[in-house]
Amino acid sequence: MKELKDILKNIGIVSITGTENVKINSINFDSRKVKSGDLFIAVKGTQVDGHKFIDQVVKNGAIAIVCEEMPKHTNNNLTYIKVKNSKNALGQICSNYFDNPSSKLKLTGVTGTNGKTTVVSLLYKLFTKLGYPCGLISTIENKIVETIIPSTHTTPDAFQTNKLLNEMVKNGCSHCFMEVSSHAIDQDRIAGLDFAGAVFTNITHDHLDYHKTFDLYLKSKKKFFDDLNKNAFVVSNIDDKNGNVILQNTKALKKTYSLKKPSDFKSKIIENQIEGLQLKINNKDVWFKLIGEFNAYNLTSVFATAILLGEDEAEILQCLSEIEGPEGRFDYIKSSNQILGIIDYAHTPDALENILKTIFAIRKNHEKIITVCGAGGDRDKSKRALMGKIAARLSDKLILTSDNPRSENPEKIIEEMKEDIDAEDKTKTLSITNRKEAIKTACALAQSGDIILVAGKGHEKYQEINGIKHPFDDKQILEDILINQEK
Repeated sequence: MKELKDILKNIGIVSITGTENVKINSINFDSRKVKSGDLFIAVKGTQVDGHKFIDQVVKNGAIAIVCEEMPKHTNNNLTYIKVKNSKNALGQICSNYFDNPSSKLKLTGVTGTNGKTTVVSLLYKLFTKLGYPCGLISTIENKIVETIIPSTHTTPDAFQTNKLLNEMVKNGCSHCFMEVSSHAIDQDRIAGLDFAGAVFTNITHDHLDYHKTFDLYLKSKKKFFDDLNKNAFVVSNIDDKNGNVILQNTKALKKTYSLKKPSDFKSKIIENQIEGLQLKINNKDVWFKLIGEFNAYNLTSVFATAILLGEDEAEILQCLSEIEGPEGRFDYIKSSNQILGIIDYAHTPDALENILKTIFAIRKNHEKIITVCGAGGDRDKSKRALMGKIAARLSDKLILTSDNPRSENPEKIIEEMKEDIDAEDKTKTLSITNRKEAIKTACALAQSGDIILVAGKGHEKYQEINGIKHPFDDKQILEDILINQEK
């Protein structure tokens, strides 16, 4: 339990009604979870306004209320704290409640449309190899040293994030590497966190169902960097056309990385094949186990971040060269007749194009590329036609299928993906709604040496249909068909 007065620092208080000298049992912004002695923070969310439930949480036993608008009827036995921005206050209060754990770690945040998961996973593995006890907050999983905590969001809510960071501090962690989504930035879920460093990977078409325009999407990403303090550092990919935009207003130390332009941390691809990448990274030749140009960017950003966190260059490169990529990111298997099956999380136009161009670069004898992909339901619809067009153009055979349709009709999603496919490319495009059947068909069409790409779900072990998550693992299904049926 904490004294209310001790968790109200730096939250933009407009006025307080009642006493601050009360003990708070816990913090809640979900009215349904409020219990006796809790502090309730009324947040104006994308779907629901918490201010509408103040009367209900009072009945449930809330002892204090944080809000932007005071309720018409107040209770003399409660404390009401009016603030300028409830979402921002929530983050700061959660940080205060857990004794500001981010200030006790070297916390590095990674944001961008693509590459976040790979970069934080590589950083976690690298610093673990370098001998540090580390924390990880990612799309795939959260980790406190070696303890795995299941992940539900790319970036958890403010309470869960600070609770995780606090557990990391208690378990002796010195570093934490954290994915920072545009939703989390926009919703102030990272308010109150003290970042030692921040990485910008890239920004391309995604999440326009939420942000509405690309400009607003960019602004949400940029806000993360604008809010950093002068003691932090930024590592930005300046081969991305918005890489310098990200740096414009930050007070943090500015550093850049690239493959093509002059920068502080420069890499060049020497070799790119299925076995890995040879890079000249800051004039050192190193072989890495990861594949593709996009991973050359990821590795360079990790190298730059580790240098800025004070590590030795030779040790960084030695350890990085031994590390494999995260699950579901260019994950591959090979059958006895040399059919290559690749599983990747690519679910944006840019990511899909990157992965297919990488496959083009590593294939040796014009082997056929057979792509299986779909698009998620209840998400940015504007990217569907573009994804279909890219997949058809860069594949020898395309099978459009269901991804996570959620509440939408999967056949309708597939039709939207086909809208902009050229007439010639449509002749090599199939539509098979059942994802397992689509993968089976791809395997049946493949001949020795061909490459099958199953894109969109990567590490996910489920398919979400009408609110239910059904067990589904792209890699397991591909293995069962390509490998296990051979035995």
